[in-house]
Amino acid sequence: MTMLKLSSPLRDSILAAAQAGYPNEVCGLLLGQQDGDVITVCAVHPVRNVHPDRTADRFLIEPQDYLDAEYAAAAGGVQVVGVWHSHPDHPARPSATDREFAWGGWSYPIVSVKAGVATELRSWRLDGEAFGEEEVLS
Repeated sequence: MTMLKLSSPLRDSILAAAQAGYPNEVCGLLLGQQDGDVITVCAVHPVRNVHPDRTADRFLIEPQDYLDAEYAAAAGGVQVVGVWHSHPDHPARPSATDREFAWGGWSYPIVSVKAGVATELRSWRLDGEAFGEEEVLS
């Protein structure tokens, strides 16, 4: 099982962004490094959800925001290691749409936001055709 090391301040910033963006899905990129089965996040890079129709239940990352994150990661000697996003009024579990667009080798933390309050953060990793849960460590 892989483990995602996410410090309390970074976790708190993700939860705050997820709450602030409610009732829409909010997303961001994780910058860090992987050592074996441990992914250590050292920065959270904000991105815009530019989905043209369904921001309440879908997200689409602005391409320039992704490039900016890649540049920031390279400048810091790390890499993009994942994508976090919120699920407004839904569980912190990957949806069929999440699976459709996921990339192998990345972490996918999902924040459940119920009635404007972030209630849970769980992380997932694509293993073949299905997601497996990652342990999240502070």
